[in-house]
Amino acid sequence: MAIEVFNRYEHKYMLDRKTYEKVIEVMDQHMELDSHNENHKPYTIANIYYDTADDHLIRASLQKPKYKEKLRLRAYGVPKKDSKVFLEIKKKYNGIVNKRRTTLTLKEAYEFASSGKKPNLKEYMNAQVLEEINYFLKVYDLTPKLYLAYDRIAYFEKGNPDLRISFDTNIRSRRYDVRLEAGDYGELLLDGDVYLMEVKTSLAKPLWLVHMMTDLDIKRTSFSKYGTEFKEMVNSPQMKSFA
Repeated sequence: MAIEVFNRYEHKYMLDRKTYEKVIEVMDQHMELDSHNENHKPYTIANIYYDTADDHLIRASLQKPKYKEKLRLRAYGVPKKDSKVFLEIKKKYNGIVNKRRTTLTLKEAYEFASSGKKPNLKEYMNAQVLEEINYFLKVYDLTPKLYLAYDRIAYFEKGNPDLRISFDTNIRSRRYDVRLEAGDYGELLLDGDVYLMEVKTSLAKPLWLVHMMTDLDIKRTSFSKYGTEFKEMVNSPQMKSFA
C-alpha cells in the first residue's frame, strides 16, 4: 500500500546537466533507484492544483508564511476516469512538510473536489484524510487552476527508507484544459538542462550526502513549481495588458 501520511523536511537544489551527471554517479553508489526508474528512465508525475478564484492559496504561499497549505490531485502518467489517483493536502509549518493523501478514482476525485461531497467510503480510501479534505473544501471555494507535470528519477537510501532523493526535469504546465486525462503536455517552466533535486527526510542528512554537496558546491535554494509558474503567469505580457 502506498504511504499516505508524510512528515519530513524537503530541501531543494537546482542542478545543471554536468552537475546532475556527477550527482547521479554518487547516487548509484549509495542509493537504490525507485522501482519505476528501470535503467534510469524517468516516470511522469502529473498534478492539478486547486485554488480560489483570486488565487488565495498560492498568493499566501509566496509570502513565505510559517504555515501554508494547498490541495492537489496527482497521477502517475495519463490516467483514465477509472484510474487510481491521489487527492492530497500538503501543509508546511516551520520548514516541516506534512502531506496527507487518499487514493480515489479520477472520477471520484473530480466529483469530490467540485461538489465538496465525500464519496462513499471504499477499501482503498483513507477515511481520516477524506474528512480533512472535506473540511478543506468547506473552508475554501476551490476550482482546478493549473495542470503541472514533470519527469522524475527517484532514489531511496539502502537500509534507510526515510531518505528519498528525487530529480525532476522537463517541468511543464498549462492553464487551459486542466484535466489529467487530457494528455501530458504544456509549456516548459525551466530550461531542459536544469534539474530540480529534492532531498526528503525527517532525519539528518547522511555524511556521504553532505560531503557530496560540499565537493560539488551544491547550495540549497527556495523553489516552488506552482509558485514559479504563477509568478511567470502574473508577469506575462498578456496579464500585464489587463493591469
